[in-house]
Amino acid sequence: QARLVESGGGLVQAGGSLRLSCEASGVLFSNNDMGWYRQAPGKQRELVAKITARSVTNYIDSVKGRFTVSRDNAKKTVYLQMNSLKPEDTAVYYCAVGGRPPNVYTNWGQGTQVTVSS
Repeated sequence: QARLVESGGGLVQAGGSLRLSCEASGVLFSNNDMGWYRQAPGKQRELVAKITARSVTNYIDSVKGRFTVSRDNAKKTVYLQMNSLKPEDTAVYYCAVGGRPPNVYTNWGQGTQVTVSS
């Protein structure tokens, strides 16, 4: 069973940057798509960025041009570089194997909190 550990969150001012990491174990990482998700208070979890096994990337419109997803198969780690952060990016960020719609998952890691102050 896959185990995912997210890290790298924190408190940052608007316009700042953060780099999130998600280290995977118990899964054949290089063969799988990976997704970054976020859940803001009072809102549903959403898929923010996805990277396929072949490193094709996709983003939701609100983060295009600001966020970059990448992966290091040797380290079994997927990253989310977040630049030009906005207060509306404040959320708990999670990763998941497969990059599927969030409602198909029943288990999540602990996530990492990102708070952007105005």
